[in-house]
Amino acid sequence: MSTLGRAVAAEAAARPATRRRLRDRDWVWGYAMIAPLVLGLGLFYLWPVAQSVYYSFTEWTLFGDATWIGLRNYEQVLTDPANLRALRNTFVYGGLSLLGIPLSIAVAALLGTRGLKLVSLYRTLYFLPVVTMPAAVAMIWTWLYNGDYGLVNYLLSLVGVEGTSWIANPSTALYALVAVGVWTQVGYNAVIFMAGLQAIPRHLYEAASIDGAGRVRQFFRVTLPLLSPSVFFVSVLSVINGLQMFDLVYLMLRRGNPAREETQTIVSLFFSRAFEEGAKGYAAAMAVVLMAITLVLTVVQFRVQKRWVHYA
Repeated sequence: MSTLGRAVAAEAAARPATRRRLRDRDWVWGYAMIAPLVLGLGLFYLWPVAQSVYYSFTEWTLFGDATWIGLRNYEQVLTDPANLRALRNTFVYGGLSLLGIPLSIAVAALLGTRGLKLVSLYRTLYFLPVVTMPAAVAMIWTWLYNGDYGLVNYLLSLVGVEGTSWIANPSTALYALVAVGVWTQVGYNAVIFMAGLQAIPRHLYEAASIDGAGRVRQFFRVTLPLLSPSVFFVSVLSVINGLQMFDLVYLMLRRGNPAREETQTIVSLFFSRAFEEGAKGYAAAMAVVLMAITLVLTVVQFRVQKRWVHYA
């Protein structure tokens, strides 16, 4: 074999090895880049979840060793009337929080109107509750709902409707909290829907107009189907946030409030069991049950979305 032939053969033999080295180097860099994320996920999420699952099978009060008691915590969680009432309230809150979706779509459509004056001011006002601290939100709405001098009752009195102590009445407290929760999320949801509305091509509306479709038909035939991915995203977040409802219950329904016990959610009751009564193992079982419920509902939503979500 000539010198040139040997050189070509040597180069051809070296190419696979070079490719392997480059591929191995890419793998190393890839793992190095995702290592902080994986480490953080494992340290701050997966490990606490594993600990919660373990302690849910124990009797543990933080100060002392955990005693293995099997399924006793779960039996108590699923049979205690207070837990069942809190679970019902949690489902009601999570379900009613979806009512904010149509309102958010309407706000997004309004704020996206061409030629609307002071649109930047309106967008800021609608988004302001999202960035307001929960303590400030609770303080403002506690005053608005006050049965003696609250603004809500004053406005009702102007139209001849007798008001009530909204957050002190067990029959109205939960729905009053739902209204506050929806109010705090409308701005964020509206931003998502505005992005979805702006992504819809204008020529589709022009074609629908030529075919004789009015505004209402265009909404149901064009807007809503193409906005369905955003609706799905917001609905998943709304349900998860609704199931984790805590801050408004804790801040607005203080001790001594007659509606407190009737309006507890599973997370607020978890806080009470864990940090006020010190029943860490029992509270861990409550957290695991809520995590399982959230996971099941999320999986169901992802399965069902194939029937109504249309991806362009």
